[in-house]
Amino acid sequence: MRKLVVWNLMTLDGYFEGTKPWDIEFHNLAWGPELETYSEQFGTEGDLLVFGRKTYEGMAAYWTTAEGEETVKNYMNSIAKIAVSRTLKTADWNNTRVVSDPVAELQKLKAEDGKTIFVFGSAELADSLLKARLIDEIRICLVPVVLGGGNPHFKPASSPLPLRLIESSTTQKGAIILRYAPVAD
Repeated sequence: MRKLVVWNLMTLDGYFEGTKPWDIEFHNLAWGPELETYSEQFGTEGDLLVFGRKTYEGMAAYWTTAEGEETVKNYMNSIAKIAVSRTLKTADWNNTRVVSDPVAELQKLKAEDGKTIFVFGSAELADSLLKARLIDEIRICLVPVVLGGGNPHFKPASSPLPLRLIESSTTQKGAIILRYAPVAD
């Protein structure tokens, strides 16, 4: 059985992007050798990336033209990907297919053999998967900045979701990488 893992960078006040889409300059406050190594490990640990439509479009635009970061660029462009959308009909980024019902699709894919499935960014998608109890692990890089406004990573919920700390580590720039597993009901 495969694991489904959410990965994102988040500010101390809970935002994964600023007030405008793709306002993620705060990532630079955390980026360094530890996050570069961590990012490279995703390519060996996982075999499928899942994105919401907005994140998919931004990632495709960036990674198909990125310079540097060759290891990450190579796996981002070659790994299998799912773009979750009710409006996209096709997806042009290499190895991508479009799915309109992520809960049903990921329930099926988790039951198969394979490596870890990652959801990068995509807070709305991650929220729906959390509420469906499909997420096995949440990995957050807590960036040492208070943004003051933006798009929150975690969305309002009708009930709390307890989490168990698996691991934590600190980077040279003062960011904290946290790994949590949802506590079973």
